[in-house]
Amino acid sequence: MRACAAALLAVCAGAFAAPPPPAGKPVVDPHYGDALFFFFQERYFTSVTNLMVSQHFQRMPSHADDAEVLRGGLLLSYGLHREAGQIFERLAETTTTPAVRDRAWFFLAKIRYQRGLDSEAKAALDRIGDALPKSLAEERALLHANVLMALGDYAGASALLSTLKLPEASPYVRFNLGVAQVRSGDAASGSKLLDELGRSPTPAGGNPDEFRTLRDRANVALGFAALQDERPEDARVALERVRLEGLHSNKALLGFGWAAAAMKNPKQALVPWMELAGRDPSDAAVLEARIAVPYALAELGAYGQSLARYNEALDAFAQERVRLDESITAIRAGKLLDGLAERNPGEEMGWFWTLRELPEMPHGSHLTAVLAGHAFQEAFKNYRDLRFLEKNLADWQERLASFDDMLSVRQQAFAEKLPKVREQSRQTGLAALQQRRDALAAELDKALEAGDGLAFANAREQELAARIQRSRETLARIGADPTIADAAERLRRVQGALAWEIAREVPARSWDAKKALRATDATLAEARGHEQALLAAESEEPARFARFAERIKALRARLVALSPRVTQLATEQKRVAQEIAVAELSGQKERLTGYETQARFAVAQIQDRALQSRSANEEAERAKR
Repeated sequence: MRACAAALLAVCAGAFAAPPPPAGKPVVDPHYGDALFFFFQERYFTSVTNLMVSQHFQRMPSHADDAEVLRGGLLLSYGLHREAGQIFERLAETTTTPAVRDRAWFFLAKIRYQRGLDSEAKAALDRIGDALPKSLAEERALLHANVLMALGDYAGASALLSTLKLPEASPYVRFNLGVAQVRSGDAASGSKLLDELGRSPTPAGGNPDEFRTLRDRANVALGFAALQDERPEDARVALERVRLEGLHSNKALLGFGWAAAAMKNPKQALVPWMELAGRDPSDAAVLEARIAVPYALAELGAYGQSLARYNEALDAFAQERVRLDESITAIRAGKLLDGLAERNPGEEMGWFWTLRELPEMPHGSHLTAVLAGHAFQEAFKNYRDLRFLEKNLADWQERLASFDDMLSVRQQAFAEKLPKVREQSRQTGLAALQQRRDALAAELDKALEAGDGLAFANAREQELAARIQRSRETLARIGADPTIADAAERLRRVQGALAWEIAREVPARSWDAKKALRATDATLAEARGHEQALLAAESEEPARFARFAERIKALRARLVALSPRVTQLATEQKRVAQEIAVAELSGQKERLTGYETQARFAVAQIQDRALQSRSANEEAERAKR
């Protein structure tokens, strides 16, 4: 049941790895936009690290709540459900929109259920309000029902799923409702629902293979339920609908044979069992078929063939045991975990991640049961993430070395440039420039106060004024001479025209002079600011360099402390994942032991029968004599 729901969760995980940020809200703070950029690229590690750094430096004041929701979702995508739950609980008391909060609780419940934390998943589901999108309504109900069934509340799960419109509901809803009804005691309703699903044609839309697999699962569930209720005829009807090639075909073939055997028809039981016995022995159903075939032959009285088949089964079991030992040895040598990590690289760590390529192993068929296990997948994801962190810490150690070099270069450049800048500052002579500016300002004020237009004359006008003055002095030396009276009058008129021209330009030229003076003041203020900055840098920059050096030193110490810890955790997690895989194969070995015991006991029975038959024949011969 959980495997079926896990398949659904895997499909849903492809749609969203974490509650997405609210749509339609403009991004005001660039650092929040940076985190969103990596989020929508599914680079969740980069997104969450950038986001947390920006939160530390308070760079996103306009998106404080949205950033927290995003951080909670990103932590959730790594399976850190407790940390994410604390964030969501805290945000529940703020003004975060109900739609975002409900979606966050939904995905939190999904992660908790996937990790087997059923009580915590139910608590998260109970926190969801009425703002969850309608597109997630059925999925929410299905998840809630799965959680209830995992907690043993089949009646509650049945009541919950019964509220959905079954004709429109997905096949998963109908399947889980049927199982819940059977488990809650309403076998008739549950069997009817599973039977309807088992006979349903493949729909046109959606994933046909996924539907066929679910349909096969429903028929297998019906068939084995009928076998337990001693209804072999009904079991045959259901199991006949299962495809010969599929995830559940082996179990269906096995059950069909036992149904025929229960109907006292061992000959008919041989047909599916013979087919099954020739398949991959890594499946428990195939191993059981290896001893079911000689059992049917013995029931038909073919003791010789039965004995041969039992011996073949024992040889096959011995070979399979050797193969299992070889696979266990390879797993403990690290071939499985290292091969999976190398053949399925990822740009970043992440919770929603799937295997795409299998490593080279002595017997790859043994990996099916191992990789299908939820515990192994979770353990391997943890191992892969720890390896990513290990590499990330190593990269940062190399970066810190680069930061040391960068800091040394900056310190050297500062020490080399400081004397040159000081010399340039001294050569600039700000004090002399200020004195010159003050003298010019005083002259301007004096000219404006005296109304001296000549002070604003340009070079040409000043040259003309000088020539007029020289001409006046010449006329003054000549004295009163009637012959030059006309020249004196012309000179007076020229002087007046020049005075009028200069007076006309005085307002504009005085405004330009004041403007130039203000520009000079601004330039001098900027120069004084540079000088103050230089003095501040001269005293503060060495301290700033020292703070950077201390920060690098502290980070290096932290990395030195974290790296071996992460390496140790990765080693331990690798061992845990390997032991989970080994435990699965060891379970197969135990099943082999059980089958071997049954086979040896059956062989002994056949031999006893043969001995008894021979003794009876010998006694009959003696009696005749």
